Amino acid sequence: MNEQNKPKGTNNNKKKPVVNSMFWFYLLLLAGLVYMWRISAAPQPQKKEWLDVSANMLVSGDVDKLVFVRNSFKGEIYIKSDSLSKYDNLFGGTAPKSGPQFYFLVSENFDPEVEFASILQSVGEDSQFKVVIEERVNNWLKVIDWLLIPIMFLVFYLLFFRPMRNLGGGGGAPGSGIFNVGKSQAKMYDKKKSEHKVTFKDVAGLEEAKVEVMEIVDFLRNPKKYTALGGKIPKGALLVGPPGTGKTLLAKAVAGEADVPFFSMSGSDFVEMFVGVGASRVRDLFRQAKENAPCIVFIDEIDAVGRARSKNIGYSSNDERENTLNQLLTEMDGFGSNSGVIILAATNRADVLDKALMRAGRFDRQITVDLPELKERLAIFKVHLRNLKLVDGFDIDFLAKQTPGFSGADIANVCNEAALIAARHNKQFVEKQDFLDAIDRIIGGLEKRNKIISPEEKKTIAHHEAGHATVSWLLPNANPLLKVTIIPRGQALGAAWYLPEERQLTTKEQMMDEMASTIGGRVAEELVNGRISTGALNDLEKLTKQAYAMVAFFGMSDKVGNLSYYDSTGRTEMGFGKPYSEKTAELIDNEVKKLIEEAHKTAEKVLKENYEGFTKLASLLLEREVIFSEDLETIFGPRKGGRNPNDLLADSKYSAPQEESEKQE
Repeated sequence: MNEQNKPKGTNNNKKKPVVNSMFWFYLLLLAGLVYMWRISAAPQPQKKEWLDVSANMLVSGDVDKLVFVRNSFKGEIYIKSDSLSKYDNLFGGTAPKSGPQFYFLVSENFDPEVEFASILQSVGEDSQFKVVIEERVNNWLKVIDWLLIPIMFLVFYLLFFRPMRNLGGGGGAPGSGIFNVGKSQAKMYDKKKSEHKVTFKDVAGLEEAKVEVMEIVDFLRNPKKYTALGGKIPKGALLVGPPGTGKTLLAKAVAGEADVPFFSMSGSDFVEMFVGVGASRVRDLFRQAKENAPCIVFIDEIDAVGRARSKNIGYSSNDERENTLNQLLTEMDGFGSNSGVIILAATNRADVLDKALMRAGRFDRQITVDLPELKERLAIFKVHLRNLKLVDGFDIDFLAKQTPGFSGADIANVCNEAALIAARHNKQFVEKQDFLDAIDRIIGGLEKRNKIISPEEKKTIAHHEAGHATVSWLLPNANPLLKVTIIPRGQALGAAWYLPEERQLTTKEQMMDEMASTIGGRVAEELVNGRISTGALNDLEKLTKQAYAMVAFFGMSDKVGNLSYYDSTGRTEMGFGKPYSEKTAELIDNEVKKLIEEAHKTAEKVLKENYEGFTKLASLLLEREVIFSEDLETIFGPRKGGRNPNDLLADSKYSAPQEESEKQE
């Protein structure tokens, strides 16, 4: 058939299937097992003592031949065919026709020629038997002796060295082999071969961060534009931000946009249990980078190797990690020249990085990748909603307003959960309620409507949550309430969602109102039931931490004064004691109790003055199980000194809804 007449889809270079070499190994193993089974299943010679052989068997005339192996001091007895039936009972059936049927063992002092000659003289002609004396040599044992050590080396190589070399040479991470343990494990990204190319268009939001990073890419494309003015490209850029904000995604976009080699690896790839491996991998990484300059090296989670070095050598946690960091510092900005090599790194723990690593000349730029605001969340939702089948007229702006403070990863999770919830209910399209359920699922956890709760417990939970809602609504500086539910979610029996304002500064009055709102649930139980329960565990934990922070960190106590015992370096755990005396510690404890008592009195005053509305809200919560800010506005009227949560949703300066749950004890 001519080339032109061949049907489409015909591949002339189609590879023939290769038979797995392990097939022959398993086949030989099976044959060996069958052979061993047949040998073990065949009747084996029975052992006899020499005295019994010489006194009975040889004299009886049943023996046809006797073979004595001199070098093993073993004798084999072959029985005549017409006498085999006499010995059937010894074999539990029929005696084997092929001999030997019996054998005997003797000591080293046994002289076969003398013993056999005397027996032949004493027996008659009818009892005569053949005697063979020989020495046997097992050639297989000799072969095994010669091949044992080479076979052991071969097996060791196949089991250990060869898999490691396969990992290191191809298909796996380079440097994984036992002989390449000091090699860099960085992977070079080739955008021509990559199937999933990411560009800056795929990175929604992060506008300020993209501008900073795109300048680096632009310099690599058009270096004369900057060098003509005497400018130099930054040697390194550090992406800093909370988890899930898109730091690694931004690095992938750089790899897809830059027309230069792009090396990527994780900070943990440098750390090994072997001494000197980390530093060796750093040297090998920069050697490869210099050979491919200009290029970009991306180190994800750099805090794994760049953590601040300990000043107390005797209590150093990992000397190998510190040696790796020292080598990294030298390679980034030492005597050697790394022109054309740009280091791009990402971390969400910039506070623990070594100061020498953060200085200019190593990481010239720190690019903050923060949580997306309203417009950025809208852009991120548009990216993740491309593949979802949405109902007609779906309002994407509503989702962006409903999820303030969500990271890019959280938004992706919301979209996926909404699609799963819609599919679970056999819907053809994803609706608004599916997204609301997905947001509640991510923030509060899985609903547990089948959880057994007695009517009395349910009433207590309703009053507890109503206490939170009432105090937070009526105090002007407290976080505005968004939603309250008594449906169990996760470990919580009830939950309240708030919409805290994302402010840079918080006053003492604002913190006191928030504390009063937090303890409002416990106060509500005291007023209604006259007793308290374990449902306020989460509230009390949060309350205590906030009160200690006000006194010991923020200097919001008159008696303690304008002092702060906060350690911003994060080295508090290295100390053996508190940075204050026992007398001061007692004073701090007293001031904390005073603040909590003040918050308790405030919440009690609010609930008593609005007891009718509080009980009405609890009854409504028992009836509906879920209430919203509109219901509170109907009962108590508009919020005093604050805006309605529905209005705040349109404001990008408000962070994610916070959940306060009542854990079951």
